[in-house]
Amino acid sequence: MVEQYAHLDQAFHALADATRRGIIAELARGERTVSRLAEPYEMSLAAVSKHVGVLVGAGLVHRQKVGREQVCTLQRERLAELEQWVATYARFWGDRLDALEMALKQEETKGDG
Repeated sequence: MVEQYAHLDQAFHALADATRRGIIAELARGERTVSRLAEPYEMSLAAVSKHVGVLVGAGLVHRQKVGREQVCTLQRERLAELEQWVATYARFWGDRLDALEMALKQEETKGDG
């Protein structure tokens, strides 16, 4: 069962970094070269390329060499998978919190009577 979620572990690890989340946000607007992805950051092109490598390893980004450039595209399927996993637990906790709220209101009503 743990191996079943290994890809989710990699994806959440990749998204735990602000730079990588910024790269994902930029790629949500369309494909970009690594050079263009590096523009807003005060770090070397090699450092940004390493961040992209983590995203590629997590299955969140596809990187392809086109001429002299590395072109990156967002892998929306993996993001949809993450969204589905989070939604499952959001529903679970939402239901639990709703039940708690109802129980507390019932207790409150008993105390008033």
